[in-house]
Amino acid sequence: MTARLCVLMTLCLVDGAFGSLAVARGEFADPAHLNLPVDSQRRAAQNAAQPAPDELRRPKVGLVLSGGGARGAAHVGVIKVLEELRVPIDFIAGTSMGAIVGGLYANGMSGAEIEAVVTTLDWADAFRDQIDREDRSFRRKRDDDLYLVKAQAGFNGGEITLPTGILAGQKVDLILKSLTLSASNVSDFDKLSIPFRALATDIVTGRPVVIDSGDLAMAMRASMSLPAFFTPVNIDGNLVVDGGIANNLPIDAARNMGADVIIAVDISTPLKEREELTSVISITDQLSGFLTRRNTEAQIGTLSGEDLLILPALGDITGADFDRASETIAIGATATREHRDQLRQLAVSSNEYDQFLASRKVPKEQPPVIDFVRIENRSRLGDKVLAAGLDIPMGQSLDVAALERDIGQIYGWQLFENVRYEVVEEDGEQGVVLHVDERSWGPNYLQFGLALSDNFDGDNFFNLAVAYTRTGMNPLGGELRTAAAIGQEPGLGLEIYQPLDSGSRFFIHPRIGYEQRSVSVFEAGNILSEFRVADYGFELAGGRNLGTWGEIRLGVRRFTGDAEVRIGDPTLMDFDFDRGEFFIRLSDDKIDSVQFPLKGHLNVVEWIASRDGLGSDEDFDQLLISSQYSRPVGRGSILLGLDYNTTFDNDAPVQSLFRTGGLFKLSGFAQDELAGQHNAVLRTGYLRRLGESEAGLASLYVGGTLEVGNVWQDRNDIKFSNTITAGSVFLGADSPLGPLYLAYGRAEGGVDSFYLFVGQLF
Repeated sequence: MTARLCVLMTLCLVDGAFGSLAVARGEFADPAHLNLPVDSQRRAAQNAAQPAPDELRRPKVGLVLSGGGARGAAHVGVIKVLEELRVPIDFIAGTSMGAIVGGLYANGMSGAEIEAVVTTLDWADAFRDQIDREDRSFRRKRDDDLYLVKAQAGFNGGEITLPTGILAGQKVDLILKSLTLSASNVSDFDKLSIPFRALATDIVTGRPVVIDSGDLAMAMRASMSLPAFFTPVNIDGNLVVDGGIANNLPIDAARNMGADVIIAVDISTPLKEREELTSVISITDQLSGFLTRRNTEAQIGTLSGEDLLILPALGDITGADFDRASETIAIGATATREHRDQLRQLAVSSNEYDQFLASRKVPKEQPPVIDFVRIENRSRLGDKVLAAGLDIPMGQSLDVAALERDIGQIYGWQLFENVRYEVVEEDGEQGVVLHVDERSWGPNYLQFGLALSDNFDGDNFFNLAVAYTRTGMNPLGGELRTAAAIGQEPGLGLEIYQPLDSGSRFFIHPRIGYEQRSVSVFEAGNILSEFRVADYGFELAGGRNLGTWGEIRLGVRRFTGDAEVRIGDPTLMDFDFDRGEFFIRLSDDKIDSVQFPLKGHLNVVEWIASRDGLGSDEDFDQLLISSQYSRPVGRGSILLGLDYNTTFDNDAPVQSLFRTGGLFKLSGFAQDELAGQHNAVLRTGYLRRLGESEAGLASLYVGGTLEVGNVWQDRNDIKFSNTITAGSVFLGADSPLGPLYLAYGRAEGGVDSFYLFVGQLF
């Protein structure tokens, strides 16, 4: 559903004296412009103002569309056949998917146009709140460098709080808004092209809520808010969810609108038979089915002999089978044609149907000209910060695609539950109102992390971490994070990230921390010694964000620590050390995923200058370069990567040596097994996405790499002739616990390993 489709307003044109051009604009032509005699003009004006006598006598038809998820595509087939048979629809009432299809039809879309929407939208993407990585702020992109699970639980007032739904519906909101933009100035649903009602359920009382006014997109969104899956929606002070719980087939709503005859379409999933109730999932589905079947059957019981009930034979098509939309639409059309004889009694002549279509008030198709922007801000961030994220030129037509990109980037700050907009008219001017709602379970969060690797040969790594993040510390969006890790590389840290201007261009970023790690020294492939290094200190950095794609940062570090000999010559001594260094770093991040990159690039260049004037024991300079590039080829992607780190004059102490080894970094070796004054790894590979797991909890990948590189103690030893060739094959999963890899790696010299890895690798 990430695709953004324009609403195509196509009307059958009135033939004859009414003027096809004027009707196409949704208006009756002025008889004075038709070059008719005066009497003819008067009669034409009277005919335009009054419906035909036959239309006055015909019964008013109400179309009622039930909920049922993807099965609701059948409603589109029903509408297409009703159009073919020239059955005029005077009222529409719908629930959930029926409210979406019905709302689009009520707003002037034809059956064919709705079919294009239903069959081309990326539904799987729409049911994810995750914004494309390219739209996330550079600060949030750096969260991907950590091995923290992305899910965040609120931690406020000493209590853990959770979201009210798995999805906030951010993408769904924007899609529905773009499809109904032409109805932005219509607040009374009786004034739509066809009068419309959406059904929702008050989550407090369980009673049905008939939505007859307000924002059409939000009414449709509220009607489809499946409890626990989508967060509830506030409609006129009522906290509402999916209407199927209270009234999945709202026949009574259509009757109350004035319908004489009902055409009801029930596509809800039937209850399971006893032999189908074989698992916890099937039992749960059955319990959910009870909620909708009982109220549906009660509504069906109100139908009279003049009404019509259409039951498409959808068989094994489930509420999640959006990829079978075309098939589902065809089944809906077939089921409707089976009632052709009864529907013909409601049909009208071609001329009458054209007049009926012409009388519908079809909203204007062109985007509005924007005169003002207002922000309804329900968050701790300042209005100026939010305004800086928008670029809406005044006095020009609204660029919906550009506005959605801006909203996507604001939502990408990961501070808000919803960021949505509406177009309003006030005092003769049209404007955009941006609604920003802070996360209901924030602003403070807990995250947990797991990093694990095992080569099944005695070399393993295991760390657990927990982080507490406090967001919205001030109107500019300052945040504090403290984290602790236990395991083989324990650590403790605290940082403050503080933007300095409303555009979040400049920032300061102080950090303090403590960590332990192991450093091995190799020569000619043989281990000389292993040290256990522990240090503590601070880093004070600042810089400038380069949009969402990059950053330039500089700062100083001051650390104190000790190194304890674990393996090596008995004459080696433990020692204490001090680090004092200046650094400057340039980052360029336009990759779609750090864990499983399918397209884009990520480059980081850093210069470190260690100086005794900053408290360091030794003076030395280092250059660090990391680059990766992914390009789609066929059904997969080609991967290219380079890690190159060098120490000038070969005089960096043990605690500042570069580490490498492990999966994708000379596969076959243990993780960070090799260390030296210099290291380089050049790799190429292939990555292919296989799809999603059956439960939809993880995306699955397969791939392989070819690598060449080594570590060196002396710059003069850096030669291609003494590099190591290695490679890997792997299966991967982007899981709720983070990236997971099961792989085999082998390096020349017979060094090989099987790997189980959870955490960041590329």
